[in-house]
Amino acid sequence: MMGIRIDQTTADIEAAEREAYILRALEELDPEWMLSTLISLVNIPSPTGEEGVIAEHLASLMEEAEITSRLQVLDTKSANVIGELGQQAGPSVLIFAPLDSATTGVVDEEVPWVGPSLPPEHKPEALIEGTRVVGLASNNSKAHIVAALAAARAIKKACVPLSGRILLGFGAGGAPVSGRPSLSRRNVGLGVGCQYMLQQGVRADFAIVTKPGYSVQWEEVGLCWFRIRVHGVQSYAGRKHLVPENNPILHAAKVIPLLERWLQDYSIRHSSGLVQPQGVIGAVQGGWPNKPAFTPAACDIYVDIRISPRSDPMGVWRELCECLSVIKRSIGLPELNLDCELVAAVDGPATSEHNWIIQSCIKAWTDTEHKKHESMTNTSGQTEAVILRRYGIPTARIGLPPEVLPNGEHTMGSASVEGMSKLAEVLLRTLVDTCTRNLADVGL
Repeated sequence: MMGIRIDQTTADIEAAEREAYILRALEELDPEWMLSTLISLVNIPSPTGEEGVIAEHLASLMEEAEITSRLQVLDTKSANVIGELGQQAGPSVLIFAPLDSATTGVVDEEVPWVGPSLPPEHKPEALIEGTRVVGLASNNSKAHIVAALAAARAIKKACVPLSGRILLGFGAGGAPVSGRPSLSRRNVGLGVGCQYMLQQGVRADFAIVTKPGYSVQWEEVGLCWFRIRVHGVQSYAGRKHLVPENNPILHAAKVIPLLERWLQDYSIRHSSGLVQPQGVIGAVQGGWPNKPAFTPAACDIYVDIRISPRSDPMGVWRELCECLSVIKRSIGLPELNLDCELVAAVDGPATSEHNWIIQSCIKAWTDTEHKKHESMTNTSGQTEAVILRRYGIPTARIGLPPEVLPNGEHTMGSASVEGMSKLAEVLLRTLVDTCTRNLADVGL
């Protein structure tokens, strides 16, 4: 095959053959197919809780590529899609990516919160700029799906002899959101599709989650959502001058700046390893927009706090409760009634950086880039990687190189063929390196 010397060891021969398989498969990566496939995906709206149509489309693309596919239906609007290549008992790898977009592309749901109108990167309409596609979720996560599918498709076309299995798992409900007001089903986000996929028997020895960040990561944050309820007394504008002021909206306005300062300190204190967990005040809710003459008896502050793999939700809750006690004294309202409720929690366990899948991904990245791999640090993004790890599956995370808008801002709504090709090569190299070996080779 490659003029192998007769004095080479078996390991040398296997390495040479494996590299030949990789090179043969790399020739089957098709940039034009990646571009046209990304365009088709961007043109299919897939907001959280409504992923059924795009799942069906991906199933048909897998069948065209001779990759066995099946749907996992969650309800009438939502589904996962699973692909499988190879059926041998050797090492198996699941490549996972979410199907949904965190914003909907629906003007009535998103404006004015994303801006005065929907920008191109928030519209489910592919805008083609040469080899670049702009549109809702074109980068995160649809270009990542294309790269994963392209890698498996190329391996199939190159007839690489697998000793194990390659699984593609594209899951519903991956965004860090809860149920949208327009949907009847509330359990739609925070990785619900991945959780269901694993519960329904989709398992592998290793996993790779494809999400933004062109660096191999073996740990990431989890998250906690808190509702801080500031209590007061319900009143009316017509008697404001007659009764003592106890407006919870005004109290909340005093709490928020000090809470933001605490969140910045929290991030510094919990930075370690690859992560720098952030916290953000994402919503404030209080009163009746249709009758602002009446002040409410409560005002809610919603906070997302990311947690390190070395923290736990209850510990963070206790830290926040102590912070609120200090804040009450600082604003001169020690008797202020505050409730702090944990309303969502996703733990963030890690994979050992010495695990096979991490090292194989790093080698693949190095062979693709022809330079030493440098880990990305100070991260605070959260994905289904933490769910896969909680199920005992060693998991790596890697994604596309960053996309930058003309104004210098990073965007999830733009992706290029060049970026998809890089990620597809890293994934292809890792899959061949792993799924053509025996179990002992990969530490199983």
